[in-house]
Amino acid sequence: MKKAHAETVIGHVHLHVGDLERALGFYRDILGFEVTARYGDSAVFLSAGGYHHHIALNTWQGVGASPAPKGHAGLYHFAILYPTRRELAQALKNLADAEYPITGAADHGVSEAIYLDDPDGNGVELYADRPRNTWKVSNDGQVEMVTVPLDLEDLLLELSK
Repeated sequence: MKKAHAETVIGHVHLHVGDLERALGFYRDILGFEVTARYGDSAVFLSAGGYHHHIALNTWQGVGASPAPKGHAGLYHFAILYPTRRELAQALKNLADAEYPITGAADHGVSEAIYLDDPDGNGVELYADRPRNTWKVSNDGQVEMVTVPLDLEDLLLELSK
């Protein structure tokens, strides 16, 4: 089997939501994504930096649709990669300022991550990678990852540098 090209990325995520304005209050107003397009009152596309869209939200399953039940197959979470540790710290501060709850935080060795659920119960990971040259790689080429507590106070210190 041919491997996927090394520069391949996952371009966007498209989510069913129960309330478009509530979802915008999270993705636009707290996380800071900008609206790039609307399809009437049923879909909104958002991005960072003017890309056509990183996140799409729609109510095509019906306004007021309930979240998928926990414990079933489906989306565990999607991840938003921030370009620097400082930008991840700013995202954490935005969540704290909005009193938006997080569900966890972890240092994975290769990255630092904050976990939360969006208003529709979709799992979201906000993370920043460490430089690749600092990643531990085993003799057989496997990246060695860990899951240890992330020091959120230390992360927030990035904002005072």
